[in-house]
Amino acid sequence: MAAHRKPGRRTALGGSTARTAFTIALAGAATATAFDGTGQAEPNLTPAQVKARVDKLYQEAEVATEKYDGAKEKADAAERRLSTLRDEAARKTDALNSARDALGSTAAAQYRGGGLDPALQLVLSSDPEKYLDSAEFVDRIGTRQAAAVADVRQQLRAIEQLRGAARIELAALKARQAELEREKKTITGKLAAARQLLSQLSPEERGRLGVDGSGTGRASRSGSDGRVGLEAPGPATAAAPDSRAAAAVSYAYSKLGSPYVWGATGPSAFDCSGLVQAAYHSAGISLPRTTYAQIDAGHRVSRSELLPGDLVFFYSGISHVGIYIGNGQMIHAPNPSAPVRIAPIDEMPFAGATRVV
Repeated sequence: MAAHRKPGRRTALGGSTARTAFTIALAGAATATAFDGTGQAEPNLTPAQVKARVDKLYQEAEVATEKYDGAKEKADAAERRLSTLRDEAARKTDALNSARDALGSTAAAQYRGGGLDPALQLVLSSDPEKYLDSAEFVDRIGTRQAAAVADVRQQLRAIEQLRGAARIELAALKARQAELEREKKTITGKLAAARQLLSQLSPEERGRLGVDGSGTGRASRSGSDGRVGLEAPGPATAAAPDSRAAAAVSYAYSKLGSPYVWGATGPSAFDCSGLVQAAYHSAGISLPRTTYAQIDAGHRVSRSELLPGDLVFFYSGISHVGIYIGNGQMIHAPNPSAPVRIAPIDEMPFAGATRVV
């Protein structure tokens, strides 16, 4: 990066702005849903009905989470491209200034007669390219300098192109940031509504239904979820198609009991696609961030062909994913009501499977 470049204002979401948006979204959730509004829970729902509604809210929140993850991935990429463009423009501006100084010095050395020194005119000009085309400047330079003039003009145009590209990237970044805020509001609203519904249930009822009323997903390995999925990973990794799939399965086993946090990719908390991405990253394989991109990250396999390490996807919108471990079971990050755990793949509508390696 050029030394003279001033640090710009941070463009990524964060700081007090993000915290304020988060607080507003939570505060608005009570009036944005049909479940509270006045802080009163909907009456006369059985525990099973509460769970069904909560599950639906979690699934809708996960759809929004995948959209959030995708928008964040694109926003991060746009920010990196914008930074690269700005750095390149700064470097080219340094080179241009040196070329202009040299060209101005040449014109000054050849200057005869009165008037402002052409070197100063070039440096002070608000439109350098127009000045380079002017008859006054052309009269002051020799044929040998014509190539230098053409080079400076080309540098000016290249810088303007970089600035134009940077403006486009900045607009794209702002659009992605707005999308992030929309999805964040949707997620927090759904989760707030789910928490309100779960507050109708007693701790015993929540335990029987296998849900955590806090909505944080911060259950322990020995919580209401029991010890599901804590058995040794040996058989699953042995049956994996290769060492990288086995490594991904082992990683998933090591994260059993970790909390579900939307937008998280580890190492201590995950959403569903974040767990899959982190597991395969540990095996040296880079996967896309979102479920709807991960399903195309390998070759499709049928349900009858599943092997440990395969990615299994659910719902028509491909909004949930887990890592298959054999015997009809997967490891996944379910939702804020439960930590990373083992579950049967038939507990959700199966949408397809992909073998990464």
